[in-house]
Amino acid sequence: MTDPKAAPADPKDGSSGQASAWSGRFAEPVSERVARFQASVGFDRRLAEADIDGSLAHARMLTRVGVLSSGDLAAIERGMATLREDIRAGRYAWSVADEDVHFNIEKRLTALVGDAGKRLHTGRSRNDQVATDVRLWLRREIDALAPRLRALRLALVSLAERHTDTILPGYTHLQVAQPVTFGHHLLAYEAMFARDSERLADCRRRVNRLPLGSAALAGTSFPIDRESVARELGFDSLCPNSLDAVADRDFAIEFAAFASIAMMHLSRFAEELVLWSSPRFGFVRLSDRYCTGSSIMPQKKNPDVPELVRGKSARVFGHLAALLVLMKAQPLTYNKDNQEDKEPLFDTVDTLVDCVEITADLVANGLEAVPARMREAASEGYATATDLADYLVRKGLPFRDAHEVVARAVRAAESRGVDLARLPADELAAYSPLIGADVHDVLTLEGSVASRDHPGGTAPRRVREAAAAARAAIAAEGGP
Repeated sequence: MTDPKAAPADPKDGSSGQASAWSGRFAEPVSERVARFQASVGFDRRLAEADIDGSLAHARMLTRVGVLSSGDLAAIERGMATLREDIRAGRYAWSVADEDVHFNIEKRLTALVGDAGKRLHTGRSRNDQVATDVRLWLRREIDALAPRLRALRLALVSLAERHTDTILPGYTHLQVAQPVTFGHHLLAYEAMFARDSERLADCRRRVNRLPLGSAALAGTSFPIDRESVARELGFDSLCPNSLDAVADRDFAIEFAAFASIAMMHLSRFAEELVLWSSPRFGFVRLSDRYCTGSSIMPQKKNPDVPELVRGKSARVFGHLAALLVLMKAQPLTYNKDNQEDKEPLFDTVDTLVDCVEITADLVANGLEAVPARMREAASEGYATATDLADYLVRKGLPFRDAHEVVARAVRAAESRGVDLARLPADELAAYSPLIGADVHDVLTLEGSVASRDHPGGTAPRRVREAAAAARAAIAAEGGP
């Protein structure tokens, strides 16, 4: 395929003075400036494969229903094979004068095979043609993205399995809250990306509906067989209303919404990597190949990859907003505004794929935990205070009273600069006669995490179970 990021073709390339597909209605051609302004071939050329596939299915259907001859079909198939080969090899000269990918391909086909190329457009419009092409293209991108998401999830699971017992401080408000395990924390992100996988699969179902056959907006008077085209192209069903079929861009908006949520999850994880890799936290080390240095400060090791992932979320969020605003005031049916749907959608796909791939690579090959520093941090913020409150509740004290007792004990420990676990049992007993010599059993970090022994909890055995369940779910979806 042609590089989708290549510069637009020259306005005069391939024009040969030929008229546009619609020029018979006009007394003069559009100006060169207007031609450049309205041309989309600079970016929609990446739809070429989908356009060829859709056109071939349309031509075969027209032949089956008797609208095209077998000779015309043979010529179209021969010409499209040549076109596909030229485009893949980068030999095709795209023409801005021919507006878009669809008319570029049609004109070149006609130059190759003559009148058969002119007959191809019978029973369709560029309105349903482009809607079909974008759906075909997006479906293929979804199918390529799904295993990349699974690879990211698997990388998180694999790292979590190595750290089911590694103590990490859990935070609320970025303040130490309760101890958890690093494996449990990583599996929280796997759960987010698992939901993203579900959303992607659900989005695909609505992408995979065929608009072709709706023509400009009202359908066609030719005896077409839409169902056979849907089967050949692998669509699950037909778009049921011709007006909606050509005007609908919900599928693109839905993908952008899915992508925005996925990028939000990637950004949250990236932010934690930025924090954790800083000297103030020191919970993880990032391999040098994922970082850069400073042009002036020789000691710096900057986490550029996670920072860029965090930053790139903004452009995807912006594309979702752009698509919503693009569609919000359009009357039925097709309007030229819809040409502006492609660049946001294309860049959303490109950005999400890049971010998913590099994050998966970083987790699998460039992320080293520092358990000693994690444990040290978990000991700094009275992380087992809730465990002391629970201990008192089990001794019969109402929770609100237990909360007050522990708050006073924390205040005392804080004034002395020590953790609760460092206070002798007899000193703790001064805050409640229910506190006995066994109190330190619940104040250890290991005891705290082990006590959360229920499905979804951070007890190491539950984390191992959760990791195994996540691995099995990924395998069931088609993962490694």
